[in-house]
Amino acid sequence: MEERPRKIIHVDMDAFYASVEQRDDPRLRGRPVAVAWGGKRSVVLTASYEARPFGVRSAMPLYRALERCPELRVVEPRFEAYREVSAQVREVFLRYTPLVEPLSLDEAYLDVTAPLTGGPSATRIAGSIRAEIHARTGLTATAGVSVNKFLAKLASGLNKPDGLTVLLSEQADALLASLPTADFHGIGPATARKLAACGIHTGADLRAASPERLALLFGRVGEHFARIARGQDDRPVEPDRAPVSIGAEETYADDLHVPEQVRAALPNLARNVERRLVRAGLAGRVVILKLKFADRAIVTRRVSLPHVVWEAEALARVAARLVTRELIVGRGVRLVGITVSGLGPPTEPPPRLFEQVD
Repeated sequence: MEERPRKIIHVDMDAFYASVEQRDDPRLRGRPVAVAWGGKRSVVLTASYEARPFGVRSAMPLYRALERCPELRVVEPRFEAYREVSAQVREVFLRYTPLVEPLSLDEAYLDVTAPLTGGPSATRIAGSIRAEIHARTGLTATAGVSVNKFLAKLASGLNKPDGLTVLLSEQADALLASLPTADFHGIGPATARKLAACGIHTGADLRAASPERLALLFGRVGEHFARIARGQDDRPVEPDRAPVSIGAEETYADDLHVPEQVRAALPNLARNVERRLVRAGLAGRVVILKLKFADRAIVTRRVSLPHVVWEAEALARVAARLVTRELIVGRGVRLVGITVSGLGPPTEPPPRLFEQVD
């Protein structure tokens, strides 16, 4: 008997932290708002949609956001409030399916192939979920509906904010062929640049590249790129998946041979980790550097901190201390990664960092 296609919904709250602040403070409604701690090193955690036409976006240094939008209202984050709303949204999800995989406080996958209520239509269920979220929290959510997680995530990004998009397999083929690789979920700016250097600019180019070539360039994730270029994703929705660590890594087409090259790669990786920590509402006390060499040997080094950390600048600085000439000399570095573990609630970044190397 042929297995029936999955029905997957990706739900993403719209400008979540900023929307909660605008809901709770009428003076902020209709105004450009950034959620950020004050201070020279602060970055924007979330920007309201009113701030985005000025070029204000998440992970931007706060000083630059204020330069672009002098009228920007800056509000310090209230993670307890965000967690409370996130719990309310989760209760809505669980009315329809037990198969809920949270990605962060404001984002989740739902498998509604066999829903608890709402009927067989995933599109109607997604509409009902969005309506219930608004009724309970006063906030809007965008949903994407498709046959797998990758396509559902792609669909939800097509019509934000407050949108609902259904992406069928037959529709996805043409969309993916013309989509720039930088717009594929899971392909960051640095990886997109490396793909472009190999002549791979769009989904069609990605399909034309052999899985073997992509695996040689990017390791196992290269095989994943080959699948998603064809709209294929067999990953199941994994309920109650609590992250024990959050990280990012990059594989390089040309090996890195000196510590300066490795250190130069760290700020971009740290920014990716910061974005993922912020979305999850988390910070960590352990920073781990991962190096994979040309001979496929893997080495990790870690630092335990007396406080939590999440800012890209601090993450890159801590990781850079672990990059020594003795570690790299005579060996080509193929992959560099930064991971944060010992996760917990974020706090205001301390003014100085005191690390104890394990």
